[in-house]
Amino acid sequence: MTDNVAVPVAFRVLGIPGSLRSGSFNRALLEAARELAPPELIIEVRELTDVPLFNQDLESDRVPAAVRELRSALRHSDGLLLVTPEYNHGVPGVLKNAIDWLSQPPRQSALEGKPTALMGASTGLAGTARSQSQLRQAFVLTNSPVMQQPEVLVGRAPEKFDTMGRLTDQATRQFVTVFLTHFVRWLRQQKRAVQLD
Repeated sequence: MTDNVAVPVAFRVLGIPGSLRSGSFNRALLEAARELAPPELIIEVRELTDVPLFNQDLESDRVPAAVRELRSALRHSDGLLLVTPEYNHGVPGVLKNAIDWLSQPPRQSALEGKPTALMGASTGLAGTARSQSQLRQAFVLTNSPVMQQPEVLVGRAPEKFDTMGRLTDQATRQFVTVFLTHFVRWLRQQKRAVQLD
């Protein structure tokens, strides 16, 4: 006799840290998310180090290899998880640059309809609230549904991570776990909505 145990559907999401800094709190937060993710959520990290500045002149037949790879990775994922810092009350240039590349070419955007969630960490109290707000605005134009709640806004980041970049603050770890559980539930809802459409 075999057990009828339902195997959870795995979602593969592309995780992008919005910082190039080697000791980035946001890269560390993304690593913590990978560690804390439920079994049905697989987070594949893609760095933006090699993505050049956006230049629409390259769109026709000279799209840089790093951009082609980034677009392909997003197209083959079930969702997008952006982990963003906040520079001068706004979205970091490297992350905005990646979004500009991913939104092109028109009507063939890799972001079109891609379920997206946002997290962020900063040294200040606001915990990337402004940069996340700006990203939500940009995703209206790319027609990318964004999970609204809960919001992960990690403030005073140096107090939450150890010197090795590990997230050690237990309350933050618990909240990230809750966030990821909600993300999986929301991804299921998005998938059902597409199937019914």
